[in-house]
Amino acid sequence: MNFRRDYSARSTARQARRRNRSVTASTWQRQPKQARRSINGQRSVRLPFAPPEDWYEVSEREDYRVVIQPAGDGYRHVVTEQEIRDRLTQVPEHFLEQLEVVQLSRMTRKKQSFPCYGMQWGNALYLYPLEESLVEQFDSPPKPSLVNEAKMYGGQWDKTGPEAWTLTWSEDAARDFYLNNILIHELGHLVDDRNTSYIDRERYAEWFAIQYGYRRTGGQATRRPDQQSRRRHHK
Repeated sequence: MNFRRDYSARSTARQARRRNRSVTASTWQRQPKQARRSINGQRSVRLPFAPPEDWYEVSEREDYRVVIQPAGDGYRHVVTEQEIRDRLTQVPEHFLEQLEVVQLSRMTRKKQSFPCYGMQWGNALYLYPLEESLVEQFDSPPKPSLVNEAKMYGGQWDKTGPEAWTLTWSEDAARDFYLNNILIHELGHLVDDRNTSYIDRERYAEWFAIQYGYRRTGGQATRRPDQQSRRRHHK
């Protein structure tokens, strides 16, 4: 079972340079919805006995639907149904052909043991809530890839102890992170019908999120304009 916070050692910026050119409008052929039972790229024989989420069967609907569950005590959803729909109108329409459901999932005690931001399972995408305070607590040093990725979208890291860190989000930064990174990353898993290994599928989804999420919404120029590289002037 693979979740969004399972980060590889490669940074997202490095992964973004690994272009996967299989998804182009010119080569895409419209297909009817097909059931997809993999979880972010790996099949699990235990799925019938330990389902990670509500399973949604493929329907004949032309449009996807949004399911909203209560976030849970101490947690909140940082995006709305309308914001999700507005964001998905900005991606090429053929990327949505296999999408059945986007679910804003509840946080449970069991899920707290494997914290995650999002997941793709079958033809559905699942987005998980954040702490109500928008402050995440880490009891071990975060991986450099997570540090860099959060900073790309405005997350603020603070070291609060020898092994303790916090990640603080503003309302706008959290919304940006979910709509232009997590949602698009999980959509990348859904449209990836070429790669089969976990590493290849994760690399593809990271590239997809950079290409269709981060860059399509302005990249660094719109998020950290004061940190744009400057030309050096030599005397």
